Order: sequence, then structure tokens, then C-alpha cells
Amino acid sequence: MLIAGFPAGAWGTNCYLVAPAAGEECVIIDPGHEAAPGVEEALKKHRLKPVAVVLTHGHIDHVASVVPVCGAHDVPAWIHPEDRYMMSDPEKALGRSVGAQLMGELTVGEPDDVRTLADGAQLELAGLELTVAHAPGHTKGSVTFGLPEAADIPPILFSGDLLFAGSIGRTDLPGGDMAEMLDSLARVCLPLDDSTVVLSGHGPQTTIGQERATNPYLRQVAAGQGASPAPRRGM
Repeated sequence: MLIAGFPAGAWGTNCYLVAPAAGEECVIIDPGHEAAPGVEEALKKHRLKPVAVVLTHGHIDHVASVVPVCGAHDVPAWIHPEDRYMMSDPEKALGRSVGAQLMGELTVGEPDDVRTLADGAQLELAGLELTVAHAPGHTKGSVTFGLPEAADIPPILFSGDLLFAGSIGRTDLPGGDMAEMLDSLARVCLPLDDSTVVLSGHGPQTTIGQERATNPYLRQVAAGQGASPAPRRGM
């Protein structure tokens, strides 16, 4: 398994390229603000051929480079239908106070081929099997992507802005909902094995075991308690 990840743009959003091995086909996860050069560098370094872009949600810091990346390689983009509008209307997704600051700086829109994600779907792409879990809370159409354990590689969760190392995604933007966030954490994250590696939308990697033991939000969910609003992180 090859996973090449790097933080991109003003918000340090993690973009990931995932392939069975170097020299093979790959999937690109969340090519956000100013991610295209990093994507091209990783493709060249590891001799990868992209077959799809998959998106954990529609915020501009995760989708800003979708059009150029998909266009350069003639590949589709996959997104949950409830977040699709964000690719063309980030101001509506972020609220006017945030969105208005960006509209003069970013070119927005959809790639030519957009496909929709559904809860529980199994995406067989580039020799990988990604399991989609709908995880609203940060946005209505947030999803995670899971990869099963294989050989000596533990299971992997690409958590987007659902779960971070030590924290969770913010819920104060349009479409955010703390009750939905807590439900998603309980439904999507808590059942996973402690060995599951969490690769999130922002910040360093962690594991479910580490977060189960130390993350105050996951601990409160596990105990059946509420949680305070999440700190501001990413979009």
C-alpha cells in the first residue's frame, strides 16, 4: 500500500494519493486549495496514474483544486449529493462573511464528470476497496473512507473533518450540527478497531485507540454525554 499525503494551501488541508503500490493506479482524496502542484509532484515521484478524485466533503479548502486535477487527468470526482452544490457555490456553504473573502481569489465550479457517494457504498477504484460512511455534522454531506486491514497494514480511516488528533471538526458553519457530529462519531468511529489509523483532513495522523483514550469529544460520546462546541480548525 502506498499513501502519499501532504498539507496544501492556506488551511493546510491534507491531500492524499492512495495506491496499491508505486507505479500503479491511484485515487486522490481532497485536492484542496493550491493542491494541484503537490498532486503532480507526487504522481511523478511515485509513477502513479489517477483514476478518480474522492471528496470527504464540499468545503472549498478540500475541493478547490478538483477542476484542474480532474481536467488534467480526465477523471471523475465523487462527492455526497448533499455537498455537491458547494463546488459551485462555496459562499453559500461557508456563509457570506467567510465566503465573500474568497470569491475574488478562487475559481470555482464542477469538473466534467461528477458522481455521487452513498452511505455504505463500496468503491472499487485503482485496485482498492473504499468503504463510504455518511458522517454529517461538519457538513450535511460529509463522508469518511475506510480501507480494510491487509497483510501487515492496519485498517485505515480517511476521516475528513469528522475526527482529528485530539479534536473534531467545527460545526458553526452552514450545515454544521453538533448533534449530528456526535451521532457520526458514535456510529462511524467508535465501532472501529483501536489499531485503525486515522488520516484526517487537517493535522497529524492518529489511531482510533489513541483518540478513544485521549480525545475529549470521543470520550464523551463513548460515555453517552454531550460535548462542547469544537474548536475552529480548517473550514
